[in-house]
Amino acid sequence: MTNNKAIIEVTKDYVRTTLKDAEGGHDWFHTLRVFNNSLLISKSEQVDKLVVALGALLHDIADSKFHPDASGGDETIAPKMAREFLFKHNVDSLVIEHVINIIENISFHKSLEKGKKFTSPELDVIQDADRLDAIGAIGIARCFNYGGYKNRKLFDPSIKPNMNMSKEEYKKSTAPTINHFYEKLLLLSDKMNTKTGRRIAKQRHQFMEQYLDQFYAEWDGKK
Repeated sequence: MTNNKAIIEVTKDYVRTTLKDAEGGHDWFHTLRVFNNSLLISKSEQVDKLVVALGALLHDIADSKFHPDASGGDETIAPKMAREFLFKHNVDSLVIEHVINIIENISFHKSLEKGKKFTSPELDVIQDADRLDAIGAIGIARCFNYGGYKNRKLFDPSIKPNMNMSKEEYKKSTAPTINHFYEKLLLLSDKMNTKTGRRIAKQRHQFMEQYLDQFYAEWDGKK
């Protein structure tokens, strides 16, 4: 299959079907939001639009958080699924390898690893789009949805955020949901790669700060 529009539509169908029973914060609608944000950001970037589309659609095809192993999550499943799907549909081998590299390097916990990492303008775009969906109003909703899914506490003042976690500690963390704001969500605005990503992230970041102010005021019975 060589028609770009056709392979994108087939990929949408594949992801929609594969993620039909996924946890609400990592389901097809999350993927669709990342896809749409990627298209928006890519308008201002010099990128391969097919790689961006396929990378965005397949970036969460098998999130390691939902495939536990001794390391805290099996990171090999998603690349394998994506490679098999794209190969089946005769996607160019260079495109496949680029998409696989994006899947393997997009996650926040990858930033906690030491050493040289894969980079590309296409990864920058999709990573920004994925991170935008982790902040703001939707980011807050996703954060608490996942916390509930894992039966985590909302907040415990005695458990302080761990701001110096290794990748392994991050993947195995069971901290209260509010801690995740400090350990990840509030850090993302400064980690955006693109001008468009930074612009959108600024407003969403401010919204999260306002939310936390309200949360603590309600927690302490002040409002």
